[in-house]
Amino acid sequence: MMQKSLHPSVIKFKEFVKNNPALIKEVRNGNSTWQELYEDWYLLGEEDNRWESLGVKSSPSAEKEEDKKGDWISTILGTVQKMDPNQIQHYVNNLSQALGAIQGVISQFQGNQPKQVSSKAEHRHPFSFRKD
Repeated sequence: MMQKSLHPSVIKFKEFVKNNPALIKEVRNGNSTWQELYEDWYLLGEEDNRWESLGVKSSPSAEKEEDKKGDWISTILGTVQKMDPNQIQHYVNNLSQALGAIQGVISQFQGNQPKQVSSKAEHRHPFSFRKD
């Protein structure tokens, strides 16, 4: 028989259940169904307050994300203070050279295309004389 592969979200839900055995007890006690838990998990995510009421431990990655979000201003200020202007200038020069090289390569490929004639080149002779 051919074995069906599960949807990636179902696999992630199974991992969530394995890490939180309180959910298994919830279903076995008849308080919830797997369908209800899956729908809540899918719609609300793992960090929702609903899971705390069921006795699910919050993941340490969620706590780290909250710390990162609140601490981003101090991180940026610390980085700005540690910057060396000479080193920044060096990086800007390298970037400028790299962009110039890329522009050169692009212009070589565009060199095979016919160039557009400007309006000044079309009117080389200011007076056009016609023969009768």
